[in-house]
Amino acid sequence: MSAVVPTPTRAAEVRPAGKEPRRPVHTVIGVLIVAFMLFPLYWMVNVSLQPAGNAVATPWLPFDLTLRGYTTAISEQGRNLVTSLLISLGSVVFSLVIATPAAYAMAHFKFGRWATVILFGILVTQMVPGIVVANALYSAYTDLGLLNTMGGLILADSAAGIPFSIILMRAFMGSIPASVVEAAYVDGAGPVRAFFSIVLPMSRNALITAGLFTFLFAWGDFLFALTLTTTADLRPITLGLYTYVGSFVSDWSPIMATAVLSSLPAIALLVLAQRYVAAGVTGGAVKS
Repeated sequence: MSAVVPTPTRAAEVRPAGKEPRRPVHTVIGVLIVAFMLFPLYWMVNVSLQPAGNAVATPWLPFDLTLRGYTTAISEQGRNLVTSLLISLGSVVFSLVIATPAAYAMAHFKFGRWATVILFGILVTQMVPGIVVANALYSAYTDLGLLNTMGGLILADSAAGIPFSIILMRAFMGSIPASVVEAAYVDGAGPVRAFFSIVLPMSRNALITAGLFTFLFAWGDFLFALTLTTTADLRPITLGLYTYVGSFVSDWSPIMATAVLSSLPAIALLVLAQRYVAAGVTGGAVKS
């Protein structure tokens, strides 16, 4: 009797269970979608590197490159960039100082049915249109003398960052086992020390995520900047771009260079903190 020799299985035929083979057409479609979404960014960079002229007449490929637009943008809008940076960082610090202990209290202290009422009130603040808040703040700031002040803009931008940070960090801190905090109490730590030594280090991802989104809220704010500033002494970059673009613009290179410079902080932060953001957003989804 002749022995039956098993036919060797080709490696290409052995696939992990549940995995579909990657089809080239899917890759091509994905690349086309990404290229379509990134084209405005490419065109912005392309125009910013052109010597001068109308954006419509800009060549598709930047052959004659110059940094004149960036030099002009830094000289004319550099102060506005620094103003936006200070306002955004101030909003991050103020929002986290207020939202972090509030989120911890709502996650670990017993409020009974009032916890649901408080959380509902925080959610309602996220639904109020920004123009309503801006008009109310304008009247209040006029009486308090906070118009055209950096502190006033930090408070206004924190109005969006604080509720979001409380909701995000409450979900994350609620997933921290109560036994961990109780163990700190047994070792002699009080509520304040347990908060700073145990809860905050464990909530690093949520803190970074909340701080990043608060920074983006403040950096991209236009409504509060337009409503609460009436002079050119204090002008964030969003308002600087708005006043930079006139009705008869013939040289778009400095404008696009300003737009590129104003996009760099947000892009850099998102790239550096993306793994913390992913962990911070999903951290409270599963309870330990």
